Amino acid sequence: MHRIRRLDLGYIVRPAEEVGGPEPRVEPVLAYLVRGSEGLLLFDTGIGAGSPETEAHYRPVRRPLPEALAAAGVAVSDIDLVVNCHLHFDHCGGNPLFAGTPVLVQSTELATARRGDYTVDALVDFPGAVHRELDGETEIWPGLRVLPTPGHTAGHQSLLVERSDGHTVLLAGQAYDFASEYGQAVLARRAVRDGVAAPLPGYRAWLDRVAELGPRQVVFAHDHAVWTPSV
Repeated sequence: MHRIRRLDLGYIVRPAEEVGGPEPRVEPVLAYLVRGSEGLLLFDTGIGAGSPETEAHYRPVRRPLPEALAAAGVAVSDIDLVVNCHLHFDHCGGNPLFAGTPVLVQSTELATARRGDYTVDALVDFPGAVHRELDGETEIWPGLRVLPTPGHTAGHQSLLVERSDGHTVLLAGQAYDFASEYGQAVLARRAVRDGVAAPLPGYRAWLDRVAELGPRQVVFAHDHAVWTPSV
């Protein structure tokens, strides 16, 4: 039903104190273009312009969104729908390019962003912004389902896409930072269900719903690696 193309929108340098190690970590910033019979959907829009403090802290290197879209044969004006996994500046940076285009976001996430001291305000309520607020799981087009995946933020959401080959892919954004972390959480859930004695690591409750839906791939916003089930 749908085809997915990953877009490279640059990278950020996360300081050592944030990653818990002796060195900083360079993380990609990835978005996903979803093409189907209903139109074109863009999941995340890249790195926005932050304050001087934010720029110095993360040292972002940006690939302009119009350039990345053009490499996929698409113009900004071709996008019919935007979905942000959450509203931090490295995920909604290109939103102001989409005046008049619906931007899907969980109500909790939008309310948090509007309280301030959370993101770059101009990336949220820009001139012509059209927010479509969601409250929980929602099928937005046939074969496209938004799933609440809180953890990184309370209003984080992911997008389940039924691909043209019949398999499903979860665009997980920053639900987990890395495919390896996601895989560890999946195994923690399995251990609990197998009755392994405590102590065991915790996992996020929404993994139960994802397991029901059974994606064949899970992809992320800050990791090029792809998680696939073992069977």
